[in-house]
Amino acid sequence: MNEKRLILREARGDELGDVALLIKDAYHQYEKLLPPEAWKAYVEDMMNVSRRLSESQLIIAEVAGKLAGTVTLYLNGGHSSQEGWPNGWAGIRLLAVHPTYRGCGIGRTLMEECIRRCRRQGIATIGLHTSEMMDVARRMYERMGFIRVPEFDSHPRPDVVVMAYRLDLKPPA
Repeated sequence: MNEKRLILREARGDELGDVALLIKDAYHQYEKLLPPEAWKAYVEDMMNVSRRLSESQLIIAEVAGKLAGTVTLYLNGGHSSQEGWPNGWAGIRLLAVHPTYRGCGIGRTLMEECIRRCRRQGIATIGLHTSEMMDVARRMYERMGFIRVPEFDSHPRPDVVVMAYRLDLKPPA
C-alpha cells in the first residue's frame, strides 16, 4: 500500500456508526467460534464505541478517504471499565482492520501509533487482551515485544481464557 494514502486520525462524531460497523466486520470471522449468546453480547459491546469515548481515544486509519481500521487507546488503563489495568498503564482494545485492507500493515501502524502516543505521555507500560482464536493479531503483538502476563487474564466462561499481554516501553534514545 502506498503509505502516503494512509492517514491516522481521531474518529469524528459523525462517523461513529461507520466505525462500529468496521469493528463488527473485522471481528465477524470469530462469530462461528463463539456460542450465539456470547457472540451477541460481544458484538453489542464492541459496537458501542460512543460509550468508550469519555475515557479513551478512538484512532482511525483511513485509506483514500475510506475507513480501513481502528483501535481504542486508554491512556489511563486503570480507568478502563473493562480492562482493569494497574494505574499508570495504558490499555489497547479492539484493534480492527476491515477485511478488505488486511495484510497491508494497517494493524501494526495503528499499534505503533498507540505506542507513540503512550511514549509522548510518559507511560511506561501498555496492556492488551487477546485470545487463541485471534492468532494473527497475537503473533503480531508478540513480534512487537508484548509478553504474556497471565495474572491479568480474564475468564468470561470456564472454558475461555482471554490472554493478557504487556509491553514495557523504553524511553526513546
